[in-house]
Amino acid sequence: MAPNSAVPEEQVVVGEEIEHVRVVTLNRPRQLNAISPELVSLLATYLEKWERDENAELVIIKGAGRAFCAGGDLRVFYDGRKTKDACLEVVYRFYWLCYHISTYKKTQVALVHGISMGGGAALMVPLKFSVVTEKTVFATPEASFGFHTDCGFSYYHSRLPGHLGEYLALTGGRLSGKEIVAAGLATHFVPSEKIGELEKRLISLNSGDENAIRSVIEEFSSEVNLDEESILNKQSTINDCFSKDSVEEIIKSLVREGRNETLAHCLKREFRLTINILRTTISEDMYEGIRALTVDKDNSPKWEPSSLDKVEDAKLDLIFQPFDKNLELHIPESEESRWDGKYENSAYAVPN
Repeated sequence: MAPNSAVPEEQVVVGEEIEHVRVVTLNRPRQLNAISPELVSLLATYLEKWERDENAELVIIKGAGRAFCAGGDLRVFYDGRKTKDACLEVVYRFYWLCYHISTYKKTQVALVHGISMGGGAALMVPLKFSVVTEKTVFATPEASFGFHTDCGFSYYHSRLPGHLGEYLALTGGRLSGKEIVAAGLATHFVPSEKIGELEKRLISLNSGDENAIRSVIEEFSSEVNLDEESILNKQSTINDCFSKDSVEEIIKSLVREGRNETLAHCLKREFRLTINILRTTISEDMYEGIRALTVDKDNSPKWEPSSLDKVEDAKLDLIFQPFDKNLELHIPESEESRWDGKYENSAYAVPN
């Protein structure tokens, strides 16, 4: 199938095998390729299959329509709020998938043309090659609906220059394509009109050779020059504001500690937070945030507690507590043993 040919709309994820190249297209354009249980399952299946395939050398990941991946499908979580464990399998599998992608044994290229937010950006940031355009928009907007930066971003944000990570995590601030590259969250900037041709050239390489791939991408790339008003040109102000210890424990636990931890450790901690938030261990704020943002769309969430000064440290500690061993996120500490940690062995897997 040619790179720009149409794919059946009903297929949530489309996988193509072209000699030694594999192309996976996230294909829910009307939903901005938001992460759904079906998308996670199909994407994981393709990636696991191709990593074991001796003929597969290069994997290209892209999104159909005007988005790469807009993050989690919030309505899935909201609709499952009454049975709080309904979404746990997809959460577990996506966290495991985030680790899988970051330790993948084949060369990967993400062609990120459009929205790349939240968990969707975890399909872009860790790849060896991630290409963005002037139409790419990055953000981790979880704070806007009472959630936390997840899917490995306590690891990725903590490694950004200065306190840029705290800024992005706490404000949901957006970065443009050039800013994404300048911040180190993507590797190359390519004008949108060249993306189709770049994909064809990568496929024609028929190889996973990193030097050859880099050479082709650089041939299409443009130099990154930031606008004067770019937030990245205000690094000193960001550092001054976000180096303070306001929202003390949240900042310390979610971003700063991640600077000295492995991705696996960060994912395990984020998973505990996610599960406890879904289970409303201390608050129903996430569901209230989703209601205000995407259901009633009144943008007036009624937080509980209503202000930071009413937040109790003891309650915050509850959502960081480890689970029983069989309920933790089971990802291996090394690449060699990764297949032993498959999600099907977890307590969250739904029996066949």
